[in-house]
Amino acid sequence: MTRSALSPTGLPSFKRASRLALWLALCTSQAAMAVAANSDRADFSPNRLGPSFSAAERKAFMQPVEGLPFEQRMNFVLGRAIFEKLWVSSPSSTTASDGLGPLYNARSCVQCHINNGRGIPPDEQGSSNRNGLLIRLGIPGNGHQTPLGVTPEPTYGTQLQTFAVAGLPAEASLQLEYRHHSVELNGGERVDLRQPVYQLTRPGYGEVHRQTQLSPRLAPAMIGLGLLELIPDADILAREDPDDRNGDGISGRTNRVYHPDHEQRQLGRFGWKAGQADLRLQNASALNTDIGISNPDYPLPAGDCTTAQPACLNAPNGNTEAQGGHEASAEMMAVLLFYTQHLAVPLRRQPQHPDVLAGERLFAEAGCSQCHTPSQRTGQAPDRPALSNRTIWPYTDLLLHDMGAGLADGRPEFAASGREWRTPPLWGLSHHQAVSEERALLHDGRARTLAEAILWHGGEAESAREYFRQLPPQQRKQLISFLESL
Repeated sequence: MTRSALSPTGLPSFKRASRLALWLALCTSQAAMAVAANSDRADFSPNRLGPSFSAAERKAFMQPVEGLPFEQRMNFVLGRAIFEKLWVSSPSSTTASDGLGPLYNARSCVQCHINNGRGIPPDEQGSSNRNGLLIRLGIPGNGHQTPLGVTPEPTYGTQLQTFAVAGLPAEASLQLEYRHHSVELNGGERVDLRQPVYQLTRPGYGEVHRQTQLSPRLAPAMIGLGLLELIPDADILAREDPDDRNGDGISGRTNRVYHPDHEQRQLGRFGWKAGQADLRLQNASALNTDIGISNPDYPLPAGDCTTAQPACLNAPNGNTEAQGGHEASAEMMAVLLFYTQHLAVPLRRQPQHPDVLAGERLFAEAGCSQCHTPSQRTGQAPDRPALSNRTIWPYTDLLLHDMGAGLADGRPEFAASGREWRTPPLWGLSHHQAVSEERALLHDGRARTLAEAILWHGGEAESAREYFRQLPPQQRKQLISFLESL
C-alpha cells in the first residue's frame, strides 16, 4: 500500500485505488468474524439486568464532532472500522487483520471502550464478558526516569495480559474481591464504599516479583479527546501550583513524559496518570500493549512480551509488506487517530433546571472546580478545523493531584507518584450508564454512584469531600443533579 505526500488535512493523501484497497481490507472477513464478535463483546441483550436504554442513547459517544468537513468524513468512517476491527492470530488468510497477541487483553478497541464509553470492571464472580479493566505492572526502581516511565516487572513487563493465542498460556488470571465500609452523611444517610483487592492467580510464566505494584486502569470514554489535545500547553502550565504557593491546599502539577519526536520531555495529558503526550502515541501504545498489534510507533510484533517469555517472542506475527512491515500500517494508524480526535461530546441534559444551577454553585463552593476546571479554549490546528478555536467545557485541568491513600496504587509513572492521578474530564457523565449500561466510576470502576466517587476523594480533595458529606440532603441532591447534567 503506497502513500503520497501529506494532504492539507494532515492525513495521508491516498490515491483512489489505495484508499479503496484500505477500505476493502478493513471489510475483509468481517462477516466471518461476526460470531466471534458476538461472543466476545459485553452482553447487551434485553435479558440483562438493569435499566433499558434506546439505541440512540447507547450510541451517544459514537458521533463525529459538529462541523466536520465533508472531505474528511471518509477518514472518520475508516477510523471507526479500525477501532471496531476484530484482530485474529497469525498466520491467517485475513492478512489485514492478523497479528493478535501473542498475549493480549482484548481483540478490538471497542471490546474495552464499550460503544466508545467507559469499560466495565471485572466482578467477584469472574464473568468472562467484563474485560474493560487492565492491570499495569511495575516494581520499585528508577524506571520512571527512563522512556518507559516505570520499572517493569522482570517476567511480565509493564502490563498483565490475561489472554493468549492458541498454544501459549495467558500471563495470569485476575481475581477480585471487595472490602466494604460505610460513610455517614449529614442527615443520617449511609453510603457503602467498596475497596477492590486484586490477586493474580495461575501465573503462566513463573512467580511474580514479590514487590510487584498493581495499578488497575479502567478504559475511559473516548469523547472529546481531540479537543483536550488542542488545549495549549501554556494554559495547562498556568494552572500549575506544585508547591501550593497560594495556600488553597491544591498543588496540581503536570506530568513530563517521553516522546520519540522530541529531545525534551513533553507535557503529559492522556491516560489516568497523564502518561502520554498526544493521541498518536496513546493509540499506538494501546494497540500494541492491549491487543499486541505492531505499528510504526510501537514496532515490536510481540507487544509487551519480555525476554523471559521466549515462546511469545518467537510466535508467528502479522508483519507484512502490505502494512509497511507492521501489523497496522501508517495509513491505518492515521485514520484511527483522526477518528479518536473527532468523537463529539454529547449535549448536556437540562442545564437550566433550577436544581442543576443550584448544584453548579455548590460544586464551585465546595472547591471541586479548582481541579475540575469547567472551561478551556482550544488552539489552532489547520488540519483539524472542526476542533480549532473552540470554548469547551471538559471540567478538568489535566494536572496531577494527590488523591490520598484510599485511591493510591503505589506505582509511579514518569513524574506521577503512586498517590497522584490526572483530573478526569467530567463531560459526558450523564450518558455513561446509557452508553455502557453500567456505571463504573474512578480509575478502577469501584464507585457505582457519583456519591461514592466523591466520598473516595482524599488528599488534596479531602476538604471538598467533607463539604459534600456535611451538606444538607437537599443540597447534596442538587450537587448530584448538576453532575448528572454534564
